[in-house]
Amino acid sequence: MFTGIITDLGTVESLEPTPGGARLVVTGRLPHDVAVGDSIAVDGVCVTVTSLAEASDAVMRTFTADLMPPTLGRTTLGGRSGGDRVNLEPALSAGGRFGGHVVAGHVDAVGTVVGRTAGDLADQLTVALPAQLARYVVPQGSIAVDGVSLTVAELHDNADDAGGCFVTIGLIPATLEATTLGQRTPPDRVNLEVDLLAKQVERLLAVQEVARA
Repeated sequence: MFTGIITDLGTVESLEPTPGGARLVVTGRLPHDVAVGDSIAVDGVCVTVTSLAEASDAVMRTFTADLMPPTLGRTTLGGRSGGDRVNLEPALSAGGRFGGHVVAGHVDAVGTVVGRTAGDLADQLTVALPAQLARYVVPQGSIAVDGVSLTVAELHDNADDAGGCFVTIGLIPATLEATTLGQRTPPDRVNLEVDLLAKQVERLLAVQEVARA
């Protein structure tokens, strides 16, 4: 489990195809107790560390993760290349500080940045969400964008037949500096994970409805 609080900006060393998908190699600052087999969120995507080595800087470490076809098809990681910056968050340890919201690292869909406005106190980023996610998003609710826990400042339903919605989020200077969202502009694609609790409630209500039928 993650919280959407990014701990470091990592750098993609390479993304190479493999017979079963692709192999991603990333360098970044990781806690000293991270080990092979642990989970790390890369741009909001939960991956498993398959190898781990010290990088040139004693603080930096290089890790490898294998990406399966569903991950490549559902997220933006398949489009990464050497030199790209990515948001990193190790899995939350027992007793760790919970600063964001519940983030599973299971990306629901890819959205598109459709607007960006600079402000005195914060930038405003507007993202188009696909129709299947619109019902899980509410004003002042939580959403993870490229793994970053954010609050929905404005929500506008799409008026055309495609459905979906537009979400506007505020990006304070600390978020702009500590995450890749400082560089996101139209028409960039971003990984989206809606509130897990909303999906659980929907499923529970659906099961109850079937039981009553």
